Amino acid sequence: MWFEELLISIKASMVLLAPEMVRPLVSALLSSMPILMSFGGLFAMVTLLERKMLGRIQNRLGPNRVGPFGLFQPVADGIKMLTKEDIVPHSADHLIHFLAPLILLVSAMLGLSVIPFGQKLVAVELEAGILFFFAVGGAAELAVFMAGWSSRNKYALLGALRAIAQMISYEIPLILSSIGVLMAAGSLSLVEVVQAQAGGMHAWYIWTPWGFLGCILFLIATLAEVNRSPFDIPEAESELIAGHMTEYSGFKYAVFFLAEFVAMFAMCALTATLFLGGYHAPLPILSFIPGPFWLFLKLILLVLLFIWIRGTMPRLRADQLMEFAWKFMLPMSMANLVATGLWIALDGGVLGWILSAILNGAAYFGWSHLLSRASGVKPRVYQYADDPQTHA
Repeated sequence: MWFEELLISIKASMVLLAPEMVRPLVSALLSSMPILMSFGGLFAMVTLLERKMLGRIQNRLGPNRVGPFGLFQPVADGIKMLTKEDIVPHSADHLIHFLAPLILLVSAMLGLSVIPFGQKLVAVELEAGILFFFAVGGAAELAVFMAGWSSRNKYALLGALRAIAQMISYEIPLILSSIGVLMAAGSLSLVEVVQAQAGGMHAWYIWTPWGFLGCILFLIATLAEVNRSPFDIPEAESELIAGHMTEYSGFKYAVFFLAEFVAMFAMCALTATLFLGGYHAPLPILSFIPGPFWLFLKLILLVLLFIWIRGTMPRLRADQLMEFAWKFMLPMSMANLVATGLWIALDGGVLGWILSAILNGAAYFGWSHLLSRASGVKPRVYQYADDPQTHA
């Protein structure tokens, strides 16, 4: 609490130093600049961390030439992107081609404005903050289509349509998996959602049956929404051209990746806010540590999980990706909503906990069994050289 009060007092004193006519503008600038600077720096750090972790997973060193232990590699990448030539197709719509990456970045940054980073530390406090988050995130689909259509390239347009189909498909289970939290908190305000999880780790929604399943579904849908492996079908750099980014180069190409990482940070921050207590400490005795520290710690842990998944899981096919969204994610999200309603109707007691857990477990195993039987895929049978049947 002391850290938040200190930041608020510093901001108030700086606003009072400005002329009265421009104080609202100065206040908005002081609220947005820390978000822009902190997540811009986090982008540089995570790009290096990801390449180092992937190198370790793949038994290689990763960046190790620029600076000590390769620490200046993000600086070298930034200089390279700034100095590369910006090539735009002659027949492209130059204005739309220019605006597409900017809109994608702005939509990701706007989502961070409603995330509570601490008590009273939220850039824009809205009664329906989560609706604003998903609404501005919906502009990402528009930006992707703008990039593919304005390039006047059939590959870019087809890549954009494929990306939009993926994003819309996984947006439905993404939103449905978050509704359970809103039902339990009784509010659409992210500030009130975090306050409902105060008191320690035991109050976090992830420790409920519906919260645990909802968090897993939310994270899976997040991977698809932000184009992360194993759902990185729109780009698939090892197999295809760059999808909607085919006709982009130089700094515009870098802005797409910056927007992708900022969107991942925003979704991880929202996951921590909805299911992991937000800025609250895991134990009340640790509450003297500032809230932003806990939120960023949870955010970094989720980012590390995403990097781990990228280094260990193979990419899905496009048909597998779409079938997984509509045939599994959507029914499980709806079943989880029923389990949440049952838990709330029984006041979250032991009986509600047990019944919601049974309902989710039955939905998962039953639906998985039905899908496996409907697919007609038989279990793989392995035979070894010393197997007598092999020599028969």
